[in-house]
Amino acid sequence: MTDIEEKLAHLIRAVDDLSDVVARQDREIERLRAQVARLTRRETERARDGEGGIVLGDERPPHY
Repeated sequence: MTDIEEKLAHLIRAVDDLSDVVARQDREIERLRAQVARLTRRETERARDGEGGIVLGDERPPHY
């Protein structure tokens, strides 16, 4: 019986530790989602304003 109680205590500790990890990861995911949303809005505004003059690959710059 003591062996079962000891294993149960270890399992409860493991579940609590994993719960903490999941909660921390959830907060981090939400923070990253908000950051991606801000960056997406900023890039959309930049593209709309015409400030995104980045030449990609073999594209010729507009002054040619």
